Amino acid sequence: MPTRRSFLTSSTLGAVAAATGTAAAQPAPPPISAPALPPSIASLTSMKSQARPITAEERARRLEKARTLIANTKLDALLLTGGASLGYFTGVRWWTSERFFGVVVPAKGEAFAVCPAFEEDRAREQLALGPLGAVAVLTWHEHEDPYALVGQRLREGGIATGRLGVEETTKFVFSDGIAKAAPALTLASGTPVTAGCRMIKDSHELELMRLAAAVTLQAYEAAWRAITDGMTQAEFGRLVSLAHQQLGFQGSASVQAGPYSALPHGSSTPQVLREGSVLLVDGGCSVEGYVSDISRTFIIGTPTDEMRTVFDVVHRAQRAALAAVRPGVPCEAVDAAARRLIDEAGYGPDYAYFTHRLGHGMGLEGHEWPYLVKGNTLPLAPGMTFSNEPGIYLRGKFGVRLEDDMVVTEDGAELFTPQSPSIEDPFGAQRG
Repeated sequence: MPTRRSFLTSSTLGAVAAATGTAAAQPAPPPISAPALPPSIASLTSMKSQARPITAEERARRLEKARTLIANTKLDALLLTGGASLGYFTGVRWWTSERFFGVVVPAKGEAFAVCPAFEEDRAREQLALGPLGAVAVLTWHEHEDPYALVGQRLREGGIATGRLGVEETTKFVFSDGIAKAAPALTLASGTPVTAGCRMIKDSHELELMRLAAAVTLQAYEAAWRAITDGMTQAEFGRLVSLAHQQLGFQGSASVQAGPYSALPHGSSTPQVLREGSVLLVDGGCSVEGYVSDISRTFIIGTPTDEMRTVFDVVHRAQRAALAAVRPGVPCEAVDAAARRLIDEAGYGPDYAYFTHRLGHGMGLEGHEWPYLVKGNTLPLAPGMTFSNEPGIYLRGKFGVRLEDDMVVTEDGAELFTPQSPSIEDPFGAQRG
């Protein structure tokens, strides 16, 4: 690693050479090389070229659907602030801070943006690349009230006493500011619009999600092939990230070993991977904004009979959930199918050992509408995408979770990635 002394020395030599017109007497230091990648990761090739970006025309169609839903849900306009829904409809990627930035989309009439004055150029640059193009951008300086601009523009558009749908992740301070600036306005949930659009993925979105899932599964396998006894969980996680990078994307994973695998979202306790350890790996990557979320559970060495039994039950529960999916079936029925099998195998009742819902919607976010959980009677529809992740967690011993991403089809469902074959052969290496 270069030190301050070596840096100053090389700078001085360079200055002498420039002044005299001659090269410095000392040879240049050798270049610093990164540690060699394990062969299983070094052999991976980038899949980046397979990712086709979402176009402005596609986002324009999303906005048209949103306008229809705004009207159908008896709203007059929709407020989008920084986050996934803003990007979904407009292509704008905006970090949410204490400064208000928002886009308002009315059911009828022109959309508009409200933006800090010093950010105007950046906002216009991003808006111009999306379906809104040269939309009106109202700016405010640091001492001014941005919410008054929202209220004023809505009044000018004839929505002084209308209903404004607020995207669900909008900060309270933003919606509260608008409510105070426009007291005649009624604020309501915008989720029927945003979730109503985002829940159903089109073929392009599914293509990106399939690619994300394929990338993550390859990254997991490459890291698994490079595992060594005595490696820490952080070191294994680093291998997963490096494998994703080698494949052309940013990705990561949480890694839990031994008894910590019985904690569904793990522990921050430092862990060492040893012979006989069960590893639970959970993570994913993002491809053009669309995510994967995959879990694999495997053993370093030879599993016990109990480990094999638990893995088999979870494996069958994942299949049972997949078989239960078809259009028109309520979301809760899919959770029930997996939970019933786990209960019948002796790992019940209810949340005793299978401690969480079966799955969550996915897309631009790892968790989004809808959810596969008891009490959710929303009917499934083609194009909905979910995680399918049953698990059994034996506190103080080990846990097993198998998670693949799936899509509802016209007559059932399919996983984006193959099921894990066994606890000792998680990627089918013995068959390949």
